[in-house]
Amino acid sequence: MRPVSSPENRLWNPYLGGAFLGFVLFAAFFLTGHGLGASGGFARIAAAVMNVVIPDHVRLSPYLSHYSTAPLQHWIIPLLVGVALGGFTSGKLAGRCRVETLRGPNISVGARWTLAFAGGIIAGFGARLARGCTSGQALTGGATLAVGSWAFMLAAFAGGYAVAWLFRKAWN
Repeated sequence: MRPVSSPENRLWNPYLGGAFLGFVLFAAFFLTGHGLGASGGFARIAAAVMNVVIPDHVRLSPYLSHYSTAPLQHWIIPLLVGVALGGFTSGKLAGRCRVETLRGPNISVGARWTLAFAGGIIAGFGARLARGCTSGQALTGGATLAVGSWAFMLAAFAGGYAVAWLFRKAWN
């Protein structure tokens, strides 16, 4: 049994968190005319960095060329900053803001980081290939009742359960 003051007991109620997320999504539509999503922001940040180092590549690349002019002056950049600040603030208020590596007893710290980076690279590549990330697909597409987004959500949950079953021994 966890002590009453443990950080695990200071998590948000999931129903309250879901309702708050719905309000944030509505506010995003209302204020910006766009839903939520993150992968476009990361692509813009990458284009801004490459624009300093190799501007000709950005200008001539069919994928990056539409980011070549003022890539950081877009509504999604403040959204990413807000996500980072909000996550930090939430963690700090709940007493959960610390440097740690969460892992099971049967996996090393190095293997955990390797798997996390590999999964992040695969997810990032898939998000750009699909022209949208999981938050954009699930939250924004799901809220607008887009059939493809609902199919994506079902496939993502099914894939997550399948992969979790394969890796469960590392966490037990």
